[in-house]
Amino acid sequence: MKNLKLFLHIIGIVLLTFTCNNDNSEKLKLAKLENSKPRNVIFILSDDHRYDYMGFTGKVPWLETPSMDKLASDGVYCRNAYVTTSLCSPSRASILTGQYAHTHTIVDNQAPDPDNIIYFPQYIKQLGYKTAFFGKWHMGDANDNPRPGFDHWESFKGQGEYYNPSLNINGKRVQYDDSSYVTDILTEHALQWMKERTDGLPYFVYLSHKAVHAEFIPAKKHRDKYAKEEIYYPLSYNITKPENLQINDMPYEIANKENPDYNYGPGRIPDWVKEQRYSWHGVDYMYNGAMKFEEFYRRYCETLLGLDESIGKIIDYLKETGQYESTLIIYMGDNGFSFGEHGLIDKRHFYEESTRVPLLVSCPELFKGGKVETGMIQNLDIAPTILEIFGLETPEQMQGKSFVPLLEGKKTEWRDKVFYEYYWEENFPETPTTFGIRTDRYKYIRYWGIWDTNEFYDLESDPYEMNNLIDSPEHQEIIKEMVDELYSWLDETGGMQIPLKRPEGRRFAGDYRNTGQY
Repeated sequence: MKNLKLFLHIIGIVLLTFTCNNDNSEKLKLAKLENSKPRNVIFILSDDHRYDYMGFTGKVPWLETPSMDKLASDGVYCRNAYVTTSLCSPSRASILTGQYAHTHTIVDNQAPDPDNIIYFPQYIKQLGYKTAFFGKWHMGDANDNPRPGFDHWESFKGQGEYYNPSLNINGKRVQYDDSSYVTDILTEHALQWMKERTDGLPYFVYLSHKAVHAEFIPAKKHRDKYAKEEIYYPLSYNITKPENLQINDMPYEIANKENPDYNYGPGRIPDWVKEQRYSWHGVDYMYNGAMKFEEFYRRYCETLLGLDESIGKIIDYLKETGQYESTLIIYMGDNGFSFGEHGLIDKRHFYEESTRVPLLVSCPELFKGGKVETGMIQNLDIAPTILEIFGLETPEQMQGKSFVPLLEGKKTEWRDKVFYEYYWEENFPETPTTFGIRTDRYKYIRYWGIWDTNEFYDLESDPYEMNNLIDSPEHQEIIKEMVDELYSWLDETGGMQIPLKRPEGRRFAGDYRNTGQY
C-alpha cells in the first residue's frame, strides 16, 4: 500500500512538472517574422554611464573612448535614448521585459521579482539558440542565482565589487583574488564562451558591467590618468547656492513672503533640489562628505576606460573571426548620471543628464555606419528589437517597440514623446516620487507627495533646464495638454497607483538627517 502511494505521488509530480513546462512553453511561443535571418546579438550594458561622456561627443575634451567611437562610426548613434526610470533595478527590468516599471512592478532597488514576468532571452532560448549572461543582475533582489532564459550564467550579489569579485558561475561560487578587476574578468569570460560556440548557430550574449557605478574605482593601469586634467563644471552647477537665490538683497524665502510673485527664486527651481545640494546626492555633501567633486569626476572618467577597453576586445574578436559584419552589437547605459547639474550628482530625477543614456548600435551587414538617429528610443525598446533580430514578433505584454526600422533608415511610425516615472525610496528620501513627459521640445515634470513646484521647460531655448516656466501664462495651454497626456498614459497602462512596501528597518546613511531612526 505504501509503495502504491509512493508510486502515485511520483506520477503526480511528473505530470505536474510536465504540465508546468508545457504551460511555460506555450507562453514562450511567438509568431515568427517572414524572411528573417537570425544573427548573433551582443548586448553590452553599463551602469550609470551618462549619454554625453564619450570621446566623439566632445563633452569632456580629454576623455578617450576609441571603442565607443568605433561603434558610432561603424553603426548608429541614437542621440535621443531615454530610460523610463533612472534607477538600476527598474531600468534593468524594463530592458528585460519591455515594460514600464509600474507594469513589471520592480519599481526600485528593493522591490522583489513578482515571479510572473518573462525575460526576453527566454524566447530566444526557446528557439534553441544559446544564451549567456555575464555580470550585474541587481534586479528583484540582491542574490546572484541563475535566472530563466540563460544557458550560461555568471553574476554577483547586488552591486558587486570592482576588485576581487565573488561570482556565481552556473550555481557554483568562485572567489577571485590577486587584484582581479571585474570588468576584465567578465569580458574574458564572455569571449571564452563565444569562442566555444562552434555549431554555427546564432547566439546571444548579455554582458552587464558593474562599471561605472559609484563609488568609482578604475583599473590600476588607468588610475590617475586624468589626475591633472581640467574639470568642466556645468552651467547650472551654482544656481542652487544660497548666495545665488537672493532677490533684492533678500533670501528668496523672505522675498517670497513679501511678494508671492517671486515664488521659488530665480529660475523657480524646486525646493527639494536646493536642499539636495547638501545631501548624499548633492555636490556640497557628497556621500556624507566622504568625497570631493573633482576627484569623483576624474575617477568616473578613468573607470570608463576599462569599460571602453572591454568593448574594444569584443570588436577585435568578432573581426578576427569574421563575425563583425553580421553581428548586431548594442551598447547602452542603464541610466544616466548628473555631474553637478542643478547642484546634484547621481540619477533618479527627470533632468536630461539623469535619464538620457548612451545607445550605440552596429551591424554593418544590416545598415550603414556613421548615422545619427534622432528618434526617441527608450530602454523598453531593447527587448522587441533583439527579438526581431532573432526573427520573432513583439509579445503582446511588451510596451516597447522594435527600432530596427529606424536603424535601417526606413520610414515608420514612431513615438513623438517619452514618459517617465520614479518612486520615492526610503534609503534615499531626498528625491520625491516623480512623473514626467518629454517631447522633442518641451518637458513637464510632476511631483507627488511634497509641497513644491512642478516644472516645465522649453528645451529649445533652455537646454540646461535652468528656467522653469510652469507659471508662464503663454505656456499654460501646452502644460495642460501635457498633464492630460501624462495621466492618460498612466491610466491606460495601469499606473494610477503608488506602490508601498514595508520598511526594511532603520534609516540608511543616505538619509544623514535621520540615520538609525525608524
